[in-house]
Amino acid sequence: MDLAFVESPVQLLNVLEWAHAPAPAAVPAPAAVPAPAAVPAQPGPDAARGAVVRGGCLTVVVLSPTDPMSRGQLRRMAELARDEGVTVRWQEARGGADAVVRTVRALGPLLRRAERIVIGDPFSRYVQLLLTLAGTRRLTVVDDGTATMEFVVQLTQGERLVRWHRRGRRGPRELLLAPVSAAARRRLTPSGHREVELFTAMPVEEAPEGIAVTPNRFRWTRSRFGPPLLTRGADLVGTSLVETGVVGPEPYLEAVGSLARAHGATRYFAHRREGTDKLHRLAATTGLEIVRPDLPLELVARRRPVGRTVLSFPSTVVHTLPLVLAGTGVTVAVCDIAPEWLRDTASPWARGFLAGITGTARHVHRLSAPV
Repeated sequence: MDLAFVESPVQLLNVLEWAHAPAPAAVPAPAAVPAPAAVPAQPGPDAARGAVVRGGCLTVVVLSPTDPMSRGQLRRMAELARDEGVTVRWQEARGGADAVVRTVRALGPLLRRAERIVIGDPFSRYVQLLLTLAGTRRLTVVDDGTATMEFVVQLTQGERLVRWHRRGRRGPRELLLAPVSAAARRRLTPSGHREVELFTAMPVEEAPEGIAVTPNRFRWTRSRFGPPLLTRGADLVGTSLVETGVVGPEPYLEAVGSLARAHGATRYFAHRREGTDKLHRLAATTGLEIVRPDLPLELVARRRPVGRTVLSFPSTVVHTLPLVLAGTGVTVAVCDIAPEWLRDTASPWARGFLAGITGTARHVHRLSAPV
């Protein structure tokens, strides 16, 4: 049995993509993922292979978050996964120490039976704890957005696992959980008796030695949905950089308005973590139609009408949408983050990391930060 732990809709989407992708070669290879050619509406003989091919039996455990938007998208993704023959188990994992204890006890039998563990977020303390309790020697990490790029760097350099916007912080919580994080890092480091696979759409220039890299080409998404109907205008993709404390709210609102005016954007696809008050202000000041997607944008872009140009700030979609929308005529453009937009409290690594997201994105148009 293959056992997957997910905490976000994108992670569940990428577990489905992993389940339907060809198994990795025995020799690791760098994941330089070119934009694929357009695919027919119906899958060909080498298209999505079905979850049963990858692992014989796949169970996905949703470690449910608390915010309503994430929960709603995860419910919809769980329906799609069940339609594909995947067993999905919804676990109310939050709500205090009692919830953690209940979750660990409930998942104990699954952890002991699992032949492979698939995780979507190696930085999650919850997932790190579960990894220390699992006995399997086969591990797979699927994308959790651009955080995968930072994970590869930290694993290669032997650093502690910490999200890029939290680097440099060593509060009581980080110190308390440091042993768990260190144990998880050892589990995620390949060895003679431990097999580790990375399934990613992100650019991996230098993978840690011994890790098998499998490129995510979104075969399942492209074979199941679309191609989309193209509208005449442009769409703008929202980001949670304000919510994570990296970018100030006022510069962000001004930048969105400038981009919308310059490119004729009419719709704004909100990130699931964006706050309601912020979105109300954005709609009032820019006139953009705010769209709250009920699925990850990679699926929305294939299933519904989409603009001929999709504008984004540095985020995961500048890497994934060119793959998802290859051959459809959609142009993906990314706008740089100006240094003056960053908050004083932003991590000193933030600027370099955001620039790296833009600089490594393939098959996108680069736009200067609006002034």
